[in-house]
Amino acid sequence: MRSRSMSLLACTIGLWAAIATGAGLAQQSAPAVPAKTGTHFITLGTRAGPRPGLGRAQSSNLLTVNGALYVIDAGDGVTRRLNRAGIAIRNIDAIFITHPHSDHTSGLASLLSAQYDLSRTKPVNIYGPPGTEAIFRGILAYLTVNSDIRISDGNNTIPAAQLFFAHEVGTGVVFQDHNIKVTAAENTHFHFPPGSPAFGKYKSYSYRFETPDRVIVFTGDTGPSDAVVDLATGADTLVSEVTSLDDVKAQRIKAGQWDTLTQAEQEGFLRHMREEHITPEQVGEIARRAGVKTVVLTHLSATPDPNDDYARYADAVKKQFSGEVLVAKDLMQF
Repeated sequence: MRSRSMSLLACTIGLWAAIATGAGLAQQSAPAVPAKTGTHFITLGTRAGPRPGLGRAQSSNLLTVNGALYVIDAGDGVTRRLNRAGIAIRNIDAIFITHPHSDHTSGLASLLSAQYDLSRTKPVNIYGPPGTEAIFRGILAYLTVNSDIRISDGNNTIPAAQLFFAHEVGTGVVFQDHNIKVTAAENTHFHFPPGSPAFGKYKSYSYRFETPDRVIVFTGDTGPSDAVVDLATGADTLVSEVTSLDDVKAQRIKAGQWDTLTQAEQEGFLRHMREEHITPEQVGEIARRAGVKTVVLTHLSATPDPNDDYARYADAVKKQFSGEVLVAKDLMQF
């Protein structure tokens, strides 16, 4: 009887394990690889930084136009998300950085390293505002150690310095090929006081991508900005950051971080969040003024909601904007 009971228990455990494994595989299944024709984009990483979180990678997006691959921002987790999406990482030609904050750049080294180790032979170009080249120089030093070893092992023949290139660009048209035209506008994410280490050195951009069949604008991080409204005018899709000051503050209090700040630091943080990010209502106002068709909300701060639900953000956007409003998750395709 004991042997039969143990056998039955083992079978039951095995059955539940199989069910659990199947469910896990179903949850982890990657989205369909974008079609080779037309314009598509995937929100690879949708979490705001700078702290990493569970369930969402940090800011990164993939735009595909007639099969060509363009990455916009490269936050932590971008390489794994590209792999999960079934994207041929080796084939990415161009990367665009909106601004040099770590949650938009910390995955760049791993992405370029993966391209190198996958025997990439064509040049890879990185475009971004002032600060991009400084970040790239540090990454190139890291890549050079790896490439020296790979070449010495006989696994590669091309030094990293002959494969990867960074370009600091101004505003206006910053890139054009047979698939896309990319226009940059400086937004209001950076307001550095005179005398601070960053004053006069770094900028933050929003980008407009014009393809044969769609116009998509990525705000990156920004405060309220007439320049972003102008850049987004008539776009099909506005991919916008969104911030709830109450949610961000609540998370810092919950993590025990808020009380470690001085009063001046708390006031500076609140000013930054109010002036250099945008609320759902402000996203709606930008979308309405620009006359876009669809808003996709991303760069989402951690929420107190245990279900990671941001429906109230979309509802707030709709108070100002009558078009379609979608809340992004990692690996959603549009």
